[in-house]
Amino acid sequence: MKPAAFQYHQPSSVTEATDLLAEHEHDAELMAGNQSLGIVMANRLATPEHIVDINGVDELDYVDVATERVTIGALTSHRTIETSAALADALPMFPAAAEQIAGPSVRNLGTLGGSVGEADPAGNYPAVLTALDGDLHVASADGERTVAASEYFIAYMFSDLAEDELITGVSVDREPFPAERTGMAFLEQKPAAQTWPTISAAAVIRIDDPDADAPVVEEARLALANAADVPLRVEDAEAAVEGESLVEAPLASAADAASEAAEPGEEMHADAEYKEELAGEYTRRSLETAYERAVDTTDTTTP
Repeated sequence: MKPAAFQYHQPSSVTEATDLLAEHEHDAELMAGNQSLGIVMANRLATPEHIVDINGVDELDYVDVATERVTIGALTSHRTIETSAALADALPMFPAAAEQIAGPSVRNLGTLGGSVGEADPAGNYPAVLTALDGDLHVASADGERTVAASEYFIAYMFSDLAEDELITGVSVDREPFPAERTGMAFLEQKPAAQTWPTISAAAVIRIDDPDADAPVVEEARLALANAADVPLRVEDAEAAVEGESLVEAPLASAADAASEAAEPGEEMHADAEYKEELAGEYTRRSLETAYERAVDTTDTTTP
């Protein structure tokens, strides 16, 4: 089967792109890395009359690591994020998540904005942005706005993005994550590289003193992917390890909290009960790994 006929547009600026979206509204679809849209169009599950290909909007392809804030353009490829040394130093969760997306061909073409725009709860970046309390920046012909990741993902593959809006980038404040005493981990369980993960866990641990005999967790962040209809922030798991040195008891409590919070859907190879168990296990592993990296900040091993 081939896609239905459509009119192809190739804007070279955000203004041109948003004007096209405003003109054609629900009859238009954005195209960036084209890792999902082409498939659904080929199967006639989507038949847009207009395709707005934003690959020529160069202003959306960038990584900016500043002292106070990291900003990544929507058109930045997974491969660029995966190999960014600046991101690895500032927010290593981004490269760790990027390098676990499918295979090289997908990572070379797929983009951050496409992944976030799709709002799949199994996606890597939605969990990363949820764990890091990131912001999404969107534009339309009427102007620009910023929406917190915690408010952007509304329901299963449904987001706060309007039909006439374009994601221009994401940003994360660096102040909560001082590199000298913060560890991050993004771990996932999936049966093959090209499949979606069964469960992913994005964890951040900030400790009080990496030179202490038993550093105490000042703040923890934990978000799970594919454990609910939206990226799942598990605050009870975070609370279980905060104010403690990360030993077995708080880790076990965090794992229990994650299993209890998870509300996963059934899959062919993983029923809900199994995924709830995985949510607990990957919570434990990711928090433990993040803590070890916070204690030894020379450890840049990924994921």
